[in-house]
Amino acid sequence: MKIEQIYTGCLAQGAYYIESNGEAAIIDPLREVQPYIAKADKDSAKIKYVLETHFHADFVSGHLDLAQKTGGTIVFGPTAKPAFAAHVAEDGETLTLGNITIQVIHTPGHTMESTCYLLKDRNGKDVALFTGDTLFIGDVGRPDLAQKVVADLTQDKLASHLYDSLHNKILPLADDIIVYPAHGAGSACGKNMSKETTDTLGNQKRTNYALQPMSKKDFIEQVLDGLMPPPAYFPENVLMNIKGYESIDNVLSKGLQALSPAAFEAAANETGAIILDTREPQVFAKGFIPNSINIGIDGNFAPWVGALIPDIKQPLLIVADKGREEEVVTRLARVGYDSAIGYLDGGIEAWNNAGHETDNITSITTDEFAAILEKDPNINILDVRKASEHYSEHIIDSENIALDYINDHIADVSKNKTYYVHCAGGYRSMIFISILKARGFDNLIDVKGGFKAIKESGKFNISDYVCPTTML
Repeated sequence: MKIEQIYTGCLAQGAYYIESNGEAAIIDPLREVQPYIAKADKDSAKIKYVLETHFHADFVSGHLDLAQKTGGTIVFGPTAKPAFAAHVAEDGETLTLGNITIQVIHTPGHTMESTCYLLKDRNGKDVALFTGDTLFIGDVGRPDLAQKVVADLTQDKLASHLYDSLHNKILPLADDIIVYPAHGAGSACGKNMSKETTDTLGNQKRTNYALQPMSKKDFIEQVLDGLMPPPAYFPENVLMNIKGYESIDNVLSKGLQALSPAAFEAAANETGAIILDTREPQVFAKGFIPNSINIGIDGNFAPWVGALIPDIKQPLLIVADKGREEEVVTRLARVGYDSAIGYLDGGIEAWNNAGHETDNITSITTDEFAAILEKDPNINILDVRKASEHYSEHIIDSENIALDYINDHIADVSKNKTYYVHCAGGYRSMIFISILKARGFDNLIDVKGGFKAIKESGKFNISDYVCPTTML
């Protein structure tokens, strides 16, 4: 028997490969399915099942392509109503995989179809629990997402179901079972997830706040407390996972069209496509196609695209480092952005060689920033980190407009003022500035290295109390 966690850091997502005696199951696969097929081929195994713990909101699962390419059966838990061929299992049903079995445990709460899969070895001993978004390491799944898709649900009802699922289905299981969740720290599917991606159930019973003895009322209050609004693309991903979607092969074929500078410019003018520049922030700042948006591929790329580009069907034109174009289109597809229509062949160098116009963003060091602030203590400083980060510590008199909510707060920034913009390390501030610059804001200056560099310099007055000018 083999169990392998396949963890994708940018989505903080764990998929799983299980193999026994020539048969394999994949749990919660990502959109690009070839790596799973390759693992099975290496083991001379046939993929028998594609097990889904629920209809995911934060990514588009690869269940359809994987089943089509391998003949594996897609399995959902009770109450699921997919618009395609799948086996909707009963609570308690046993699936046979080689010499082992997998028991279906219906655990509604995160969503109504949420299901855990309990793996038993050849002797019938409970070994591992694949918990999806029902139980994380240090947390449980947020119970407010399904209400965005199913009108008659409320987060309180879902939290009540989650309490029952945990207490009636999960807590009675043996302490030595290994918990394999669908997500870890950084995912928007929970609020208190650990950076660890596996643990024993016994340790979670001792340390996970949501598994401690408490009334259902107290549980509901604790689980719902502090939930931030989910990214706007979540409901779209749920619907794609329920209704189906275009094959990843077709998405890649469309998105990987190499366009000359002239063709790229024509496509931008004719389609109204957003130009998405995925290069490193400081490289982007030195020269980019006017009106481009910078979301660097070397970061939480896909979630930020989902949070900041409201229309999931918006045509996209890609600027990428040479050789990374397929990676960009693939990671866009993971969150349902299937409308990439091509990339700039030869990158920004080809654009420059063709004599096309470029723009740039001023980026200054912390030493330069400190000198400017010393000369004029009344300059406008924008902190684009999350509110919780700003609350923790910040430059005195800085304003906080979290990048997450930039589309709702553009009116809070004046085109007539100069702003010095920082985040934690420089990734988010460049996204923020590029979005506003594309909308005619020309007086935003980036602070290299973000708050980390600012604090380490020792040249700024740092406050650890909530700044009264914090907006979000």
